[in-house]
Amino acid sequence: MLVLSLWLCAALLPQVLSCPDACSSCSGPEDILCEACRAGWTLHHGTCVDIDECGTELATCPSDSYCFNTEGSYACRGCDRSCVGCMGSGPARCKKCASGFRLTGTKCLDIDECAERILPCSDFDELCTNVEGSFRCDCAEGFRRKNHVCVKEQQPSAEEKGLLEDITNEEVEVLQQMFFGVVLCALATLAAKGDMVFTSIFMGAVAAMAGYWLSDRGGRYLDSLLRGR
Repeated sequence: MLVLSLWLCAALLPQVLSCPDACSSCSGPEDILCEACRAGWTLHHGTCVDIDECGTELATCPSDSYCFNTEGSYACRGCDRSCVGCMGSGPARCKKCASGFRLTGTKCLDIDECAERILPCSDFDELCTNVEGSFRCDCAEGFRRKNHVCVKEQQPSAEEKGLLEDITNEEVEVLQQMFFGVVLCALATLAAKGDMVFTSIFMGAVAAMAGYWLSDRGGRYLDSLLRGR
């Protein structure tokens, strides 16, 4: 008796496991032997047929999406950004064109506001750049946005900046030494010719340079002593 029961179970088990995927119960492995169908399918002449929920009231999708049928169910997919409501994917399936788009032929295409409007930007110092569905206004070169308007960037003039503004103290000292060196060379050349006037001027310049150098070095030395260096 136990052997007979096991034989019957072994004979029935393959039939249960070999039903088509859409069948919840069947009398055999063939598609036409379905007795009941899973959710999303309907029985038609012994075969489970997919229900197209998108063509019935079973599907409920938001207004900014469309229904896409799948085997045994459905999915809601987003409309193209050019659409306000749609019946499928892409700009050719729009129910209505979104703002910034226009129906051109069978598609909702982007409007180039920069080319269509006389003054798309309110400020004369702004440049229009078209973007999908809209446009933006950027400040022209040499301008920057301040308090929602474009203002010209101020560049320091030569008078405001000064010719020697960026020169350091060390560079000024070198320039001074070069200048006095050129003057001394010119005076020495004239003094070598025996002209007593230029010889006197040359000697006076040398004495002035020596005095300036000694006083400058002495001042620095004294300053170092007072600071304890």
